[in-house]
Amino acid sequence: MSEFEALYPFLYADTSDLTAVMDQVRASTVAKAQEIGELRRTVAERDGARIAECAREAAARFAAGGRLFAFGNGGSATDAQQLATLFLNPGGQARPLPAFGLANDTSVVTALCNDIGVEVVFARQLAAFGGRNDIAVGLSTSGNSGNLLRAFDEASRRGMLTIGLAGYDGGKMAELDSIDYLFVAPSASVHRIQEAQTTTYQVLWELTQEEV
Repeated sequence: MSEFEALYPFLYADTSDLTAVMDQVRASTVAKAQEIGELRRTVAERDGARIAECAREAAARFAAGGRLFAFGNGGSATDAQQLATLFLNPGGQARPLPAFGLANDTSVVTALCNDIGVEVVFARQLAAFGGRNDIAVGLSTSGNSGNLLRAFDEASRRGMLTIGLAGYDGGKMAELDSIDYLFVAPSASVHRIQEAQTTTYQVLWELTQEEV
């Protein structure tokens, strides 16, 4: 059975009963909504106070002239880009804050991957641009991405505020001393993890804006 068959069995069922298929689609949608709702509540109850504390520290860094650097791989790179965009172009009356997505510059990313190795693709950029007033935010569903682990170590050495978002049980990110704030979405579903992470960084952004 393929991954899609496991996720959406009703699409592969040998039936022409449209009503039955639509009932299964509806039930699947409701179940997924309930699952992500419960996961968000779990994260909020466990980490709400720490997210607020993290936002206060991030606001202090921005007030001192700091910048935010966000990074991740694959879908997490897209989330990192969205996070950077939230700070840089918040819309409305919110104050724009300097933020960068470290996976955005394809020339830099491909040069580092080709000439040195993918494991340094974020750490080298932080070594070049990061300072003690800056903020490093890394996103991973597994928590095991080697290039994120190296990036957090580099950011910590430079005195940056380090923030990690992970799934499952936090993976290797949970073992690092170089992450100041780690927010884990305790799920084995990549889809639910990414949805919960989106909520976490949206709340972090909103609270940081309030503090600024």
